[in-house]
Amino acid sequence: MWKSFVDYVTGSQIWTSVFRHGTPTTPRNQALAVLSNVFLHLHPARARKGGIKLEYTWCMGGVSFFLFLELAITGILLMFYYRPTAEYAFVDMIALREHVPLGVMRELHRWGAHLMVIAVWLHMFRVFLTGSYKPPREFNWGVGVILLTLTLMLSFTGYLLPWDQLAIWAVTVGTNMARATPFLGHEGPGAAFLTLEGVNLVHAGDDVRFGLLAGRFVGEATLLRFYVLHCIAFPFIIVILIAIHFWRVRKDGGISGPVAL
Repeated sequence: MWKSFVDYVTGSQIWTSVFRHGTPTTPRNQALAVLSNVFLHLHPARARKGGIKLEYTWCMGGVSFFLFLELAITGILLMFYYRPTAEYAFVDMIALREHVPLGVMRELHRWGAHLMVIAVWLHMFRVFLTGSYKPPREFNWGVGVILLTLTLMLSFTGYLLPWDQLAIWAVTVGTNMARATPFLGHEGPGAAFLTLEGVNLVHAGDDVRFGLLAGRFVGEATLLRFYVLHCIAFPFIIVILIAIHFWRVRKDGGISGPVAL
């Protein structure tokens, strides 16, 4: 009876429209099943045994991706309770910790963010040590550097959301450094040369620091801007780059492995 039910389901039009190549019982069907699946297609169909050993990869790439998924899930749950306004942000953080059921998810999100920064750093360090940034993988190394930068920006923008004194003054110090950005900060090198009819084009009212803060000081507009960057803009870009990163690993011949193997 159970076999009849399974045969009925796997033979239905819905099932065959999703799984186009049937049960992958042969090497050809297995390869076709991988190549026709949008998720499995991002990974190489084959990988060298020496290239996936734990002592070689440290599994930091997979850990980083797992932590990103954990942060996405807990972040969505936190968005149901958090209001990005000066009046409610800090109160909502206290409520998430003290009153909301499963309030531990805020701690899972916070510690997951710390671990993701560490995991991405270790992943980049491993790639550098093993020379996996060399041709033909230099493009993917560039994608990884951008992902590392976005990971740090995720951490930085999320730091303001608790809206306590530590967060406000930490972001104040961090964004003050943006004033020295070359050509984009009003105190940075090259800014004095950007003039039009004797008027400086870059000043405190429209430089990169002003763009980050949505004003001259950390305020409610800054909180909203950081909330949008943290919850929508940066995750959206990261998802696209992760897909490109995985796809490029496949196109470059799979996970790099020891030369001897």
